[in-house]
Amino acid sequence: MTSQDNQNEITTSQDSLDSQAATLDSTAVAQNANERTASEKTASEQIDLAHMDIATITDTENLPQPSLQPIQQATYKANTTDFIVNELLPLDFTGEGEHLWLHIEKSGMNTTYLAKLLSEWADIPLRDVGYSGLKDRHALTTQWFSLRIPKKQLPPTEFAPVDIGENETVTILAQHWHNKKLNRGTHRANQFVITLRDIQFASASDENVDDGSNASPEQLLSAKEAVEQHLTRIGRNGVPNYFGPQRFGRQGNNVREALSLFARPPREPRPQPKKSKRKRAPREQNTMELSAARSLIFNEILAARVRDGSWNTGLAGEVFNLDGSGSIFTSETLDDTLHARLDSGDIHPTAVLWGTGNDKITGSAADLETEVVQHSPYSCNWQLD
Repeated sequence: MTSQDNQNEITTSQDSLDSQAATLDSTAVAQNANERTASEKTASEQIDLAHMDIATITDTENLPQPSLQPIQQATYKANTTDFIVNELLPLDFTGEGEHLWLHIEKSGMNTTYLAKLLSEWADIPLRDVGYSGLKDRHALTTQWFSLRIPKKQLPPTEFAPVDIGENETVTILAQHWHNKKLNRGTHRANQFVITLRDIQFASASDENVDDGSNASPEQLLSAKEAVEQHLTRIGRNGVPNYFGPQRFGRQGNNVREALSLFARPPREPRPQPKKSKRKRAPREQNTMELSAARSLIFNEILAARVRDGSWNTGLAGEVFNLDGSGSIFTSETLDDTLHARLDSGDIHPTAVLWGTGNDKITGSAADLETEVVQHSPYSCNWQLD
């Protein structure tokens, strides 16, 4: 399933597309929440943070999966090279213009700090450094940066930062001149190479089989075959595209802040003098908290669709996302053509990123999403916009 702006997808492929949308097999649509102000809530409806286990409800390990997992546990990111991310950005460079594009490999360093180092090296404002997306600090990653350098006057020395830590590395792999800045969300996909260590397999008999001396060659072979079969199934069907724990903060603190925010009475707008030229102050954004709240609702809806088996098969009234793009379309019925497109991965069903102002979803899909939200103990009285 997918969510797009107000949309999220449930399945993902080997190359994870940058999420300008969210689909169930990794897509979702926003729709209207019940409009109820804080003054309309009864005492029993008020959010009781003191007795709510936020850490548990935001723990993605508790979410249902469409099949049993062949690996019970493993060591993840033991070394930097155990998590490799390569940004895929196919582009024909013009060879002219004032934007210097650099293909950089880094480790032990986050994207924003590297952008700062590049701006200092080129002696340009940080706003003139472009990149498509953020890459993990504790990983070996490659990505593109663009630097707007007026008159193409390069610094007198090569980029070789000295103000970095012992475990931080930066290497320029390639560079090209281009006539445009690199903007966010430009890359086509990220390619991941992930290494797991100290694997403990879950055998067919629910007994633990590990890589130690207590596992027979036959047991290990059977366990590894189960993993290969699982990966093949994922390659064909995708996986439920839940929002992960990073979205919710440590111990779910972003959701906790969102619940506190929703419990406050709305502020009364201050009237502006008729002849005042001062613009009205922007509404308080609370972007991180609102994003966490909407993501939590999406995970609830996706979990319900994993349980009923519709997470990658679609429902009547669904909003579908065209694979590899931000294009969406609606369908009140599911015919053989749509089923065939779903099976081939050409389109993906979507689920809600809850909010106001989007009524595209109808029928069974809308009924399921409304049912989930209305019966949720922590989202039934939210109004998100």
